[in-house]
Amino acid sequence: MTRRVVVLDYGSGNLRSAERALARVGADVTVTADRDAALAADGLVVPGVGAFAACMAGLEAVTGGELIRERLLVQRPVLGICVGMQVLFEAGDEHGQHTPGVGVLPGAVTALEAPVLPHMGWNTVTADPGSVLLAGMDPETRFYFVHSYAARPDGCDDAAVSTATHGSTTFAAVVEQGELRATQFHPEKSGDAGAQLLANWLDTL
Repeated sequence: MTRRVVVLDYGSGNLRSAERALARVGADVTVTADRDAALAADGLVVPGVGAFAACMAGLEAVTGGELIRERLLVQRPVLGICVGMQVLFEAGDEHGQHTPGVGVLPGAVTALEAPVLPHMGWNTVTADPGSVLLAGMDPETRFYFVHSYAARPDGCDDAAVSTATHGSTTFAAVVEQGELRATQFHPEKSGDAGAQLLANWLDTL
């Protein structure tokens, strides 16, 4: 059965690469900001590139936060990617600016502590035993990251939180809580590993 997925178009980047990656693993993908289509889809993908505040402004312009909360309220799957993951948390502190997030995950997004920023390139992820997205993958599997800020979950006791480390900072690389799942790395830029992760997500829809 083909799963219908909407990639939410709110002015952020990587829309087409996300669309292609999802189509590669068999999804019927639409890129749109249409509320009815986003609510009706089997899965909603929230991408994100750039600054936290800019992504939140774009989301608010298409009532994206409300849409995400509404889908989760009726247990409809949502997948956040990169800054699309970060904005799901309560707040972001970036470039000295504190910006409220969508708030469906507890915690905040703050700067990585590392000698080299951004954290850009391939890195392994320590999978939470309860992870669905990383199920069946070799522990040495590498995913592609590009970021200088990362989420610090606070009180996600009922979530599966898989981690990665850059510099002296261990951060949330994957968060899975009910129908909400999110990755700090870019599955659409992570080759076969990213395709496997997206296929695992489609299997949950």
